[in-house]
Amino acid sequence: MSSPFKARRKALNQLISHAKLDALVITHPANWYYLTGFTGESGVLIVSHGAATLITDGRFSTQVRQETTFVRLVGQKGSLMESTGRLLREKAVKRAGFDSAQTSVAQLNLLRKAAGSRTKWISAAGMVGTLRARKEPSELARMRQAAILAGDVLAAAIPLLKPGVMENEVAAEIEYQMRKGGASGPAFETIVAFGERSALPHARPTAKRLRKNEFVVLDLGAILAHYCSDITRTVYVGRAPARVKQWYRAVLEAQNAAIAAVRAGVTCGDVDTAARQVLAGYKLDRLFTHSTGHGLGLEVHEDPRLARGQKTRLEPGFVVTIEPGIYMAGVGGIRIEDDVAVHAGNTEVLTRIPRDLIEL
Repeated sequence: MSSPFKARRKALNQLISHAKLDALVITHPANWYYLTGFTGESGVLIVSHGAATLITDGRFSTQVRQETTFVRLVGQKGSLMESTGRLLREKAVKRAGFDSAQTSVAQLNLLRKAAGSRTKWISAAGMVGTLRARKEPSELARMRQAAILAGDVLAAAIPLLKPGVMENEVAAEIEYQMRKGGASGPAFETIVAFGERSALPHARPTAKRLRKNEFVVLDLGAILAHYCSDITRTVYVGRAPARVKQWYRAVLEAQNAAIAAVRAGVTCGDVDTAARQVLAGYKLDRLFTHSTGHGLGLEVHEDPRLARGQKTRLEPGFVVTIEPGIYMAGVGGIRIEDDVAVHAGNTEVLTRIPRDLIEL
């Protein structure tokens, strides 16, 4: 077994002991992978003091044996939650932790019923997420490569932006190039938004055709060796008017200010404030309708959140996106996004393509 998985379970066991739990029930696939290397999509992982047990069905038995070491495999009998609860009952687990953010009410009810009244269920939300937020050197190495791939794919998509091309066409080519470059797929549904639709922060590609003198927002990410990247660039098709250049300058300055604020010990809310203060100076802050960024790793949205009032302090190993934007209904939007890693004495921008306004 690769040593990181064993070390991660050891770190988790320390948190479990500190919380005075007998076991932690893990229902989220990204957390299974982080702790064991298992990549299947159905199962439950139980981590207890010195032991890890994966409950899954026959479709994944061989996969568990191939991908994990020192992990006990238990075959599912009946529903997954019932099988898990019965195992806890057999083990006489008195205090079972669960992640309330990733376990549904229905799942918890099934667990409670099958485990019996002697098992007390304790919310342990974010326990694995706390570990995942601090990336190890091997994880950072994968994320650098994922970020470079996303940048290369985005740069290759720019020449496609000619009047008449459809959003769907560009999105399809982007995702094809990701896979061609080694990605297992996109980290999220690729955003390609033309003209007025670029004012929709999460616009999905459509059959809309590109016209002259329109904004284009490209927001994409690749999953490479299990780890995600996330990058956004805004293009103007035509010669950008003075007001467009000023808007873009404002967003770029806001992003630069937020990136400069990213360092170990700084609160996530302070990073968000750095971006908003710049936009306020341009009287554009009311058009910034989402948070400045989010954590990134095995999933495209992880802890922490870089938003108003967030008190979490950045730590070495955190990787976050910095993505201020402004959105003008009926006109268009501008967003610039990069991935930033926090180190003990400095920060590192993982995405490496230029951020200047591109006019086509």
